Amino acid sequence: MKLGASVYLHVPIEEQLPYLEKINLYGFQTLFTSLHIPEDDVSLYAERLQRLGRFAEKKGMALVCDVSPQSMAHLQLTWEKASLLCDWGVTGLRIDYGIDAKTVARISRSLKIVVNASTVKAEDIAALKHAGVAFDHIEGWHNFYPRPETGLGRENFNKINERLREAGFKRMSFIPGDVKRGPLYEGLPTLEAHRHWSPFAAWLDLYSQKAVDTVIVGDPQLSEESLQQLALFQQQGVILLRAKACVEPPIIDKQCNRPDEARDVIRSVQSREIAQQMKQKVKPNQTTERLLGTITMDNERYGRYQGEIQLTKRDLQADDKVNVIGRVIEEDRPLLEHLKANQLFSIKWS
Repeated sequence: MKLGASVYLHVPIEEQLPYLEKINLYGFQTLFTSLHIPEDDVSLYAERLQRLGRFAEKKGMALVCDVSPQSMAHLQLTWEKASLLCDWGVTGLRIDYGIDAKTVARISRSLKIVVNASTVKAEDIAALKHAGVAFDHIEGWHNFYPRPETGLGRENFNKINERLREAGFKRMSFIPGDVKRGPLYEGLPTLEAHRHWSPFAAWLDLYSQKAVDTVIVGDPQLSEESLQQLALFQQQGVILLRAKACVEPPIIDKQCNRPDEARDVIRSVQSREIAQQMKQKVKPNQTTERLLGTITMDNERYGRYQGEIQLTKRDLQADDKVNVIGRVIEEDRPLLEHLKANQLFSIKWS
């Protein structure tokens, strides 16, 4: 599954290049930008898009622009000359409303065409076929939704993706970033469920469901921690969880959930072995209730289970044989669903 980033042209491209260089090293292959954001100064679009295009071309990255009927005028071009955008480093256009099928067909001979996955209808697809659009150059991309409560539900999302798959389209979805985009600063996901998840949790959800072919971060930036989470999973298959400690936590590089997956908790295979090697008693401490995402260690009252680290998959009551040592941060708790049997994981404490 390809990864992409959003670039917004109200910020000079030179200021964004260090971040773009970094994500390119992390394997990001696609850049997305919009040429019809109401708050933008459109007079800046042409120069900044060309600068962004030079960067994308140099790095071998795709560059897709979201356009409206007025967008070519903003670039001092016409729709008849849209193919000139290839010379700017643009590789595709996301076309929504108001652009006729014949124009789209002509553009598709030189640029990839992206349709709005959420709004394209069967008759729209038929019209594009009739006009001669090159269907090996067409994809379906979802919207992002800045306002809370307006993102797609899972069932509708899946139905749209299935319809696009049957039409032969590759699909793209947005996930939120760490540095939020204004004016609402509420994240830019496609799925409403992802709005307050960590970017990695949202990405892993789409990856595990095989829902789309490309995932693009809708917000301007990911943190270094999110990039590390993505890289660790992609390179080693390890899910990195961020957690806050309430006592001095044990540091174990990589852990693995047991093959006989428990209903209520994730059980670290390595933790008991390490505790036995250290030959230290685990005294009862912080034996409080265990909310979803709580990280615990069995104390000496649990006999041979002493030293076992667990992560709770649901709320559990307090147990005087179980010490609470911390809790996974809220944004990363959706990751617990992916800690199946034999899944590798690591905990980054703060």
